[in-house]
Amino acid sequence: MPNRSILGKILRYWWNNLYNPIILCTTGISILNPLGGGVSRHKFKLKIKSQKLKVFDHLITLENLFLAWREFKRGKTKRKDVQEFEFNLEDNIFQLYQELKKKTYRHSKYTSFYVQDPKLRHIHKAEVRDRIVHHLISKYLNQIYDKTFIYDSYSCRINKGTHKAVNRLKQFSLKQNKNNKINFYCLKCDIRKFFDSIDHNVLIEILKRKIKDKGILNLIAEIIDSFHAKENKGIPLGNLTSQYFANIYLNEFDQFIKHKLKAKHYIRYTDDFVIFGRNQKFLKEIINPIDNFLKNKLKLSLHPDKIIMRKYNQGIDFLGYVTLPYHRVLRTKTKRRMFKKINHNNLQSYLGVLGHCNGYKLRKKLEKFYEKIYPEICF
Repeated sequence: MPNRSILGKILRYWWNNLYNPIILCTTGISILNPLGGGVSRHKFKLKIKSQKLKVFDHLITLENLFLAWREFKRGKTKRKDVQEFEFNLEDNIFQLYQELKKKTYRHSKYTSFYVQDPKLRHIHKAEVRDRIVHHLISKYLNQIYDKTFIYDSYSCRINKGTHKAVNRLKQFSLKQNKNNKINFYCLKCDIRKFFDSIDHNVLIEILKRKIKDKGILNLIAEIIDSFHAKENKGIPLGNLTSQYFANIYLNEFDQFIKHKLKAKHYIRYTDDFVIFGRNQKFLKEIINPIDNFLKNKLKLSLHPDKIIMRKYNQGIDFLGYVTLPYHRVLRTKTKRRMFKKINHNNLQSYLGVLGHCNGYKLRKKLEKFYEKIYPEICF
């Protein structure tokens, strides 16, 4: 039996030259094609009973841990903590694997800091080893839950995002007002202190409905219990798993809105959501049932100052844009933030944001402002 250092070299050679990792699926295991990239069509079902193997054992394989590492480090190779972890990569991955296999893994403490985005947010950053586990669990959760989500849930999902949500809002508006011939109403709400208010017990009970493997449930519980905003509540801003937990948690709410309240035109992005209707009375009447469901089922509540009812022709402020009958403009606060914080690193990002609205004049104004600050840059 080769020692760990020799085995590590063999594994690194395999990783760089013969890489053929395995991704766990809900119905079996998909083998990635090392030549063509992507998932091959060849799949085989995992017969857990006959092989006496648990899903957890297949999830935490070295292959999957290295795959999670590769996905995690993308775009982070210059960061000190990532470089330090990679310096002894094989030993660190082996150590992590052994802890997971022996059920001795414990989540490390977080490093906390604040960012202005645009409001002040308290971010909690996990150590590299923990974030690899987060990637592993997130991939697993995505494969199980994404197909159960409603179409119009847009946060942290493949082929979704803020711009898709805003475009969908425009599609709904055209259906509601018959191509701008009839005015209608929009109810816009926000959940109060959403991430800090997620109840750990409620989240675990929701997860238990679909996840039956005790090893995976215990690992997920370890991640959930690694953070507390207050007693038994809260998930940290900064964890990849938090985005998936948030979608799973609020999927209960999405199903209630669509199937119990029968709201046809509904869009949610994290804890912000909008509901359209031609009947203002209906939108007013569903506010209390919405708040009651959040309180009784999810132990959440609506933000009382962010329950807004508006006519469509007044403009719908959603995800940084204000959508009007014939055009879309950038939110005033976002405009001010652009001119206040513009620099070399975010210029292209800001110009990209303007590409999704009627922002030609604002783009020119921003470019001129940027030239004054950095005269050496030419457009």
